[in-house]
Amino acid sequence: MNVKYRKTAGAVLAAVLLAGGATACEGGKDGKKDKGASAPSQAAQKPAEAAPATYLEKTKKKSEEINSLRYTMSGTAAGENISGETSMRIKPTVAMSMKMASPEKPGESVEIRLLDGAVYMGSEGKWLKFDLKALAPDQAKQLDALGAGQQQGENPGDKAGNLSAAKDLKKVGEETVDGQKTTHLTGTVTLDQLKAQSATATPEAKARQEKNLKEMEAQGIKDLVMDIWIDENDQTKQFRTRGQGTSGPLDMTIKFLDINKPVEVTAPPADQVMDLAELGGAGQQQG
Repeated sequence: MNVKYRKTAGAVLAAVLLAGGATACEGGKDGKKDKGASAPSQAAQKPAEAAPATYLEKTKKKSEEINSLRYTMSGTAAGENISGETSMRIKPTVAMSMKMASPEKPGESVEIRLLDGAVYMGSEGKWLKFDLKALAPDQAKQLDALGAGQQQGENPGDKAGNLSAAKDLKKVGEETVDGQKTTHLTGTVTLDQLKAQSATATPEAKARQEKNLKEMEAQGIKDLVMDIWIDENDQTKQFRTRGQGTSGPLDMTIKFLDINKPVEVTAPPADQVMDLAELGGAGQQQG
């Protein structure tokens, strides 16, 4: 049972960090650059004439202001269908509520809450609790880094940074997403390009990026087609990632619904929670 929930914990945090949903500040060296400050001003006046890279730079900068967000996630990864909605608070502490379609019971959903280093998983008054640091230490370290404000975590700005490595970056055009006007950019990025890009990141960010790259390599993914839709406020409205691996296609779309609106996450009632650590101890006594 411990192995099963360890995998679940890892999957939960992988989803958070991949989608990041969108957490720590993008920046490192790029976030501190002053040059190019005039380009955003010109882009604001004449967005149609702005170079694709200008849109990405403005989005990366704007992402530094994100404290909370809500987004949907849908698509396929490693042969599995994934769909869900997440509300996430980044500051002052990381907390998350994620509702996902159950892969085992079509039509039903499971809720996952992340709070104070613990993961709660369940629905309808029955919850399992497990200590993330004990069962998924690698993911817990990444979460701690996000909570501490480390830079270049997986977030809208980070996604924009990844796409900026594309040699074939281009503007597709102006499109409307959920009633909002957006600028659609696309490009193809190889894992080698992402590796080269991570070389200039901070030590903490480099470690996270290398882990993500190893996971993609393990899936046999060699390159990714990325699409980003940026709204008139320079925020990422939608992001799509596509690739082909040995275990099946990767095609994930993240759609951001709210940014910097209050997010409150609470632990389930204590009488509805069963602690996995206690279950493990009981199992050992019985054995």
